[in-house]
Amino acid sequence: MDEQYQQHGAISWSELMTTDVPAAIKFYSELFGWTTEEYTGAGMPYTIVKVAGKEVAGIMKTPPEAQGMPPMWGIYVTVDDVDATAKKAEELGGKILFPPTDIPTVGRFCVIQDPQGAVISAITYKMPE
Repeated sequence: MDEQYQQHGAISWSELMTTDVPAAIKFYSELFGWTTEEYTGAGMPYTIVKVAGKEVAGIMKTPPEAQGMPPMWGIYVTVDDVDATAKKAEELGGKILFPPTDIPTVGRFCVIQDPQGAVISAITYKMPE
């Protein structure tokens, strides 16, 4: 991941949750010329989207806890401490829709809803050892 995306406050990742991953891959690959690669480190099927060989986004099947939601793109903002960010979001009138949770080999994330209802995810990436 480019260093600029590891900065606190930077939009660092986009992700599609969908009911039909193969159809989404076909559509976006043909539309934008994206290439994809299966990623096995997330503990679930996950597809990495690449542009010019660089990882730019992910595509995943809508998880059980989000069933009933329409397919949607979401964004992740890098933060220094996802737990502190979740707490601050609540203090500012937001809601935590998915609490801070570890993603194996990736980092820790949460899903926040702002006071107006918009949804965004925060993530603290695991630093390479």
